[in-house]
Amino acid sequence: MLSSSTTVQHDETERLRSLLQYDILDTLPDPAFDEIARMAAAICNAPYAFIGFLDWSRVWFKSSIGFTGRQIRRNGSPCQFLLLEAKPLIISDATSDHRFGVSGIVLDNGIHCRSYAGAPLISASGTILGTLAVCSAEPDAFGRSHLESLQVLARQVVTRLELYATGHTQENVVRSRQRSEQALTVERNFVAAVLNTISALVLVFDTAGRIVRFNRACETTSGYSFADLAGRSFPEELFPPGERETAIRIFEEVRAGNANQSYELDWRTKAGRVRRIAWTATSLTNAQDEVSFVIMTGVDVTEQREAETALRTSELRYRQLVESSLGFICTHDLEGVLLSINSHAAATLGYEPEELIGTPLRNHIDPDHLADYDAYFAALKQDPDQDHQGRFYLQGKTEQLCIVAYRNKLLQLPGVDPFVLSHGIDITEQTHAEEELNALTRQRQSILDSVGDGIFGMDLGGRLTFVNRSGAEMLGYSPEELLGENMHTLIHHSRADGTPYPTEESPIFGSVQRETPLHVDDDVFWRKDGKPLPVEYVACSLLESNHVDGIVVAFTDVTERRRLDRMKDEFIATVSHELRTPLTSLRAALGLVASGALEKRPEKIPQMLDIALANCDRLVRLVNDIVDFERIGSGTLPLHKSEWNAIDLLRRAMDPERSSASRAGLTFRIDAQPVDVWVDGDRILQVMGNLIRNAIKFSERGGEIRLAARASSETEITFEVQDQGPGIPEDKLDLIFDRFQQADASDTRLQGGTGLGLALCRGIINQHGGRIWAKSSPGNGSTFYFTVEQYVPKPDSEPEAEAEANTEASQDETLS
Repeated sequence: MLSSSTTVQHDETERLRSLLQYDILDTLPDPAFDEIARMAAAICNAPYAFIGFLDWSRVWFKSSIGFTGRQIRRNGSPCQFLLLEAKPLIISDATSDHRFGVSGIVLDNGIHCRSYAGAPLISASGTILGTLAVCSAEPDAFGRSHLESLQVLARQVVTRLELYATGHTQENVVRSRQRSEQALTVERNFVAAVLNTISALVLVFDTAGRIVRFNRACETTSGYSFADLAGRSFPEELFPPGERETAIRIFEEVRAGNANQSYELDWRTKAGRVRRIAWTATSLTNAQDEVSFVIMTGVDVTEQREAETALRTSELRYRQLVESSLGFICTHDLEGVLLSINSHAAATLGYEPEELIGTPLRNHIDPDHLADYDAYFAALKQDPDQDHQGRFYLQGKTEQLCIVAYRNKLLQLPGVDPFVLSHGIDITEQTHAEEELNALTRQRQSILDSVGDGIFGMDLGGRLTFVNRSGAEMLGYSPEELLGENMHTLIHHSRADGTPYPTEESPIFGSVQRETPLHVDDDVFWRKDGKPLPVEYVACSLLESNHVDGIVVAFTDVTERRRLDRMKDEFIATVSHELRTPLTSLRAALGLVASGALEKRPEKIPQMLDIALANCDRLVRLVNDIVDFERIGSGTLPLHKSEWNAIDLLRRAMDPERSSASRAGLTFRIDAQPVDVWVDGDRILQVMGNLIRNAIKFSERGGEIRLAARASSETEITFEVQDQGPGIPEDKLDLIFDRFQQADASDTRLQGGTGLGLALCRGIINQHGGRIWAKSSPGNGSTFYFTVEQYVPKPDSEPEAEAEANTEASQDETLS
């Protein structure tokens, strides 16, 4: 436990490094920390309490009482000032403190506090890791006694943090030991495999003289299997009586630590024959320099002790055995000169054995791996009694690369110069296969990462084995965060309505029992931030040797698709309504005229024809809007730009709508500067017509519609259409220019509209290189703005007659 006199250090780099060593940031809530925070709130009678850790940009809450936020910005927070002062801190009233605004201390959305008391969390090294603090919305809520209690609880927090860190270190030690044991097991298996491939007899005894290793060469020579002799001490059926005592005596000398012993003994085979074996006995010591095993390496020299003919026969048999071996077997002297090599090894390099014998082995090493060969030779000279293993990268006659995994032993036999026996295996194809496998693995990962859909695989326990980057990002994680996690618990734990989703009911795990892939088009995964992700997925089982080994899931985020489906349905319903309404009116008007129902009231016939004509125009505008919108989307809408006067454009746009405005009890006012623009007049009139009709549609009787144009820069003219309607909510101002979007669907349905008008306006203005936007507030009307290019005459062009609009004495007129 830290004392109150602990020296506080504030080197920010060292502080952050110390904090990261505890591995506490962004971890799950801990009941123990929650209990301390709750106790602090109770002692200080505070509605809010937290345990927070300060990284470089934020205060992250390990525990919070009274609010749900997980972090706040570090700059401007009271914890930042506590860190700078490096001592406990009380803030009586944050609203009157120049370091905070009138809102005081903000803990979470809607939670503003005036009082604060905090104690630093000081590590054993004197580093401030964070704070234990309480807050209150009331001023002067805390005093010195509260601060002392917080300091005591802060030391408890640090003590628990140190305990967690110690436990984490012990877990790492255990994992390291397990890895070492696994590596040792692999090494033992490798040694056993190599011993069983070499031709020398290898007999290993423990310190009690029991046989613990009897390699395949021994089995071949003696006729006994390892199972026959394992655990026995110099069995009589293998060692004749006279030879057994000699073997035991030499074993005891080697076990006592004497130098290597070389001797010959007779072996009695299972078939009753006697073989003469030349043995070399050596001890194998452990890390404490104690003898653990006695290793006897033997060579059958029976033929050497027989007649010359028998010796030649034996030598021929041995040579045939080596020559027929598919391994890489050779010998070289202490200078590295090849003394022998089997035919298979020579052929692998593209030579005959005679071409290689007498040449330095170093001459055949690939130039890029000469350093490895030199290191092998240095180790051989430094420790001649040990076996040496590694890889030779050999260069063949045609410069092809041959990779040989070798295990070499320096032999010092009586009557001959010392030489090295090398036994190797050509692993070129295996190495290339491993490289290809690694390349395929990288290629597979690249393919997975390039796919836009999410793909992940699980074992049968539901733990993730792989995931592509797109899938991880859709779920709000990095791939590294997901590996090894239980995917059902992490992303599929609940249904869309929030009810629990048991694992046994999950279709994903049910796909294991299916022979065909399972397709689910309406489900939900849960993101890291707790938000639902609507998905469509396909799950199928992974087969390994006709055995189900796991599950692979490919999923797609269908949020956008569902939104587009809703937009499509709304558009179809809207267009159907917009087509049906004028068609109904048109049919009714023409029906009355055609049926003769108005013969007695002929003065009504022109009115019915006007209704039919107006609805025909409405249908034509609707169809034209849809066609133009499609042409804008495909980039095929042509523009024919020319010089236009702004006032003339406003008048032309206003004239067709006079009657509609008059019926609605509205007036127009033009307020424009005498400026010229470079536009496609018909398209700009189409934009202004849409905006004016919207203004008429949503304005109340007796209102005024203002049309304006002004130069907003040297090259740009801004047009305005202002109404006195109900206005548009601020959160809708950007959405109304999207296709099928309307500020108020219910009101728009009453007034009519497809939701394409403003989207079409934006498309036309964008093609002109301008901008379009709206400003509004509910109850105060709306103003729509758009910009186009100002017309600038070329210097060498003839002066044109001034437009009528430019000579008007007044640019302000009111038209009813």
